[in-house]
Amino acid sequence: MRINSKLLLAVAAMPLLFTATAKAELNVFACEVEYAALAKALAPSADIYSATTAMQDPHQVQARPSLIAKMRQADLVVCAGADLEIGWLPMLQMKASNPKVKSTDKGLFFAAEQVDTLDKLASVDRSMGDVHAKGNPHLHLDPERMLSIAQALSAKMIKLDPQNSGEYQQSLADFSQRWQAKIPQWREQAKGLAGKKVIAYHSSFRYLFNWAGIEQVADLEPKPGLAPTSSHLASLLTRAEQGDVMAVIVASYQDERGAKWLGERANLPVLMLPMSVGGNEQSKDLFSLYDSLFALLNGVK
Repeated sequence: MRINSKLLLAVAAMPLLFTATAKAELNVFACEVEYAALAKALAPSADIYSATTAMQDPHQVQARPSLIAKMRQADLVVCAGADLEIGWLPMLQMKASNPKVKSTDKGLFFAAEQVDTLDKLASVDRSMGDVHAKGNPHLHLDPERMLSIAQALSAKMIKLDPQNSGEYQQSLADFSQRWQAKIPQWREQAKGLAGKKVIAYHSSFRYLFNWAGIEQVADLEPKPGLAPTSSHLASLLTRAEQGDVMAVIVASYQDERGAKWLGERANLPVLMLPMSVGGNEQSKDLFSLYDSLFALLNGVK
């Protein structure tokens, strides 16, 4: 009796095929680097791509061919939401033609839909500048909200990839344990900041300030999305001369020229804070991002 060698090879390969299928990795497209970092913590074996870095304005992203190609391959798209990506995400979705990530019922995840947002608006018109009716979208800088987002994102991953649910559950447990252990430390570091007043660029750090008890008394922007004007800076100088402002704050991707002008004339320190992971050398993940933020804020003399 002759044995079919091709058949033997095919049978021998079957367990390997099943093993590969059982270890299939999620392909994750993150709109912002903070959500790429969170996805990596929750799914260490996933293939994760971030459309932006901490040195880019997440409001303004070009629908480049490379981004379209990455979205076309994605099983899961993770974004801040609250219309932060309204200027570019719909275009990417249209051009990528990937039905898996067009709906939140499938592989689209918005962090802002998992928690309550600050500063929601009943109505919005163009005269108000770059504002968000659904609330401030920069909610990754609130540690309690981020824990809720992590839980929701892990559940989404399990729904999309149930065969690897054990890995996601364990990764979430590990992340949650470490994160909850850090929150009291950050609370302690925030105590000395409560009641401090700052002038900042945009409302980028709204959640961090709210959590730490810092008051942003003025904005370097005359309207959200508009660059500082000379007349507006002059009005901020008058405000700063009251003598109760701790510092002028800008994010890692923002133009600091207006802040420096104000800081020099008002004799105030200008503090550039990392907006996300990679915003400075110290911010290598979400944990060290928070550590760096509080170290910089507490370092102001």
